Amino acid sequence: MTALLALALERLVGYPNALVERIGHPVIWMGRLISLLDTRLNNRTRGRGVLTLLLLLAATALVTVPVAWALRSIPFGWVIEAILATSLLAQKSLRDAVQAVGTALARSLPEGRTAVSHIVGRDPQALDEAGVSRAAIESLAESTSDGVIAPLFFLIVVGLPGIALYKAVNTADSMIGHKTERHLQFGWAAARFDDLLNLIPARLTALLIAGGAFFVKGAHPEAAWSTALRDAKKHESPNAGWPEAAFAGALDFQLGGPRSYDGELVDLPSFGTGRAELGPADIARALVLYTATLNVALAVTAIVALVAWRLV
Repeated sequence: MTALLALALERLVGYPNALVERIGHPVIWMGRLISLLDTRLNNRTRGRGVLTLLLLLAATALVTVPVAWALRSIPFGWVIEAILATSLLAQKSLRDAVQAVGTALARSLPEGRTAVSHIVGRDPQALDEAGVSRAAIESLAESTSDGVIAPLFFLIVVGLPGIALYKAVNTADSMIGHKTERHLQFGWAAARFDDLLNLIPARLTALLIAGGAFFVKGAHPEAAWSTALRDAKKHESPNAGWPEAAFAGALDFQLGGPRSYDGELVDLPSFGTGRAELGPADIARALVLYTATLNVALAVTAIVALVAWRLV
């Protein structure tokens, strides 16, 4: 029931900006700790990277395990646990961010480039309208997995400590899991552990996207799954290709392909065999599929909650 309530609440309310301004956000707090450990411990070796990951996990567990234990010993403590867990889901913020790109791009290409620069790391000035659209949809697809389904999965399986520990690892991967000279070795443990944690959620996300496609006019549920099976392995990551390929197959798009980072063109694989010339209307269509996917995820979570309740 905790996961079901958290999913429903976060989708409706999100994490209020007033709270961000007043106390920050759990991911911001995690990021500060990771940044501190990076500054103090990074000697560009794997050993220090492993130590950093262990310290991050220990700090996260030290906060969340006692809280979860205390809440489960009081009446309706699970409601408070669900409210706390909403801060580590990103349904609403992801939808709003991608929707903002579509709205800005409909007004002008420069505005679309500015909006998309907030959610992707590639060079926005190198993107035309189709490039901005693909970037937004690719970010939507990948973040459906690591921003929504993966945290939800660990919330269902382990509760509040599970979702917090997952977000800590995922945040560490995004901050230090890069193949730069500074982080190639130091961030190795965070990157590999993040890969491990996402093995099941990424594939589950592709299935949920295929399920969502059943409820979207003109979408292709069979193609979503078959494209994921065929193209996901092209991605350098063992997980990121699954939701991206599923979105591409469901909507008959071609996503991925060459991208520019810091002025350097990087040749990356493509997912799907459909249209690559996308626009604001296609971003809107991708958001319809995203909403349908969330509906399926909510329904599955409700079934899991009902089964768990009957067993207890």
